Amino acid sequence: MKPLSSLTLAVRWVFPGSKRPGPMVWLRGLVVALLLAFFAMPSAAHPALWAVRDADTTIYLFGTVHLLPHDTGWHFAELDKALAGSQALYVEITDDDQANMTALVLRFGMDMAHPLDSLLTPFDRGRLDRAARLADVPGGAAALNVMRPWLAALTLAMAPLAKAGLDPTEGVDRQLRATMAKAGKPVHGLETAEQQIRFLADMPQAMQLALLRSTLRDTDRAVVDLRAIIEAWKNGDEAALARLENDLMRREEPQLYQRLLVERNEAWAKRIAAMLQQPGTVFIAVGAAHLAGPDSVQAQLAKHGIGSQRL
Repeated sequence: MKPLSSLTLAVRWVFPGSKRPGPMVWLRGLVVALLLAFFAMPSAAHPALWAVRDADTTIYLFGTVHLLPHDTGWHFAELDKALAGSQALYVEITDDDQANMTALVLRFGMDMAHPLDSLLTPFDRGRLDRAARLADVPGGAAALNVMRPWLAALTLAMAPLAKAGLDPTEGVDRQLRATMAKAGKPVHGLETAEQQIRFLADMPQAMQLALLRSTLRDTDRAVVDLRAIIEAWKNGDEAALARLENDLMRREEPQLYQRLLVERNEAWAKRIAAMLQQPGTVFIAVGAAHLAGPDSVQAQLAKHGIGSQRL
């Protein structure tokens, strides 16, 4: 879900001294995905796995969460068989090393010339101060003040995870990458880290400020419907996941929903359609929210006359 996996890591790279977990399906979806990952606990999960096939090509689609505790079980027989039989893995990004992420966040997320508090009303400045305290942001509101609104919103949205101590290397996509690398199979990115960051950084300032205000309003609502969302992911219930997450984003932040979910799903569907022209088997792992709801990758594929099968 999420869809922007690199962005949570970006926060960690900006504040390397904090315990904040490092980078989307978009902001709200990303935060819930990470919360989901943390609270899923040791009980075995069975996330959704899909297959897209023609006469000589099979493409598996698997929904992921980007951070996990060490003891969360999520493998199952059909998944392991699909992964073992795949010749290559595609994930959202592969260039998410610390040096690259730090440079990108500093380039696209910081603005010393236009302090954040100069863009806010006195009321919102007060809420920003309070949210910074609750989030335990290193440097407090002063650290947020040199950020562009999108990065401040992302940083504050990590508040529920501030003391969780999650390890980004335990994320499902990272584990899949390690498995394929060990097997000597190639791993490719559907996007670059810069593309992911610019999905937010290139938004008009008014949209960024709306995102920040939404984050400030939701400071005390971090775990709303969390239990239901956790169960939806663990059980592979994409209908419930779409209802709980995608519907909220589409209703409350339609422009952001279009930018971070719909447009990306459309682009990925076109790429998958092209992959079907080459024989073989590949495995694609993206944030789970991209595979749920009426605008999912599968729905975009259907517009091209390409069917998908839930395994």
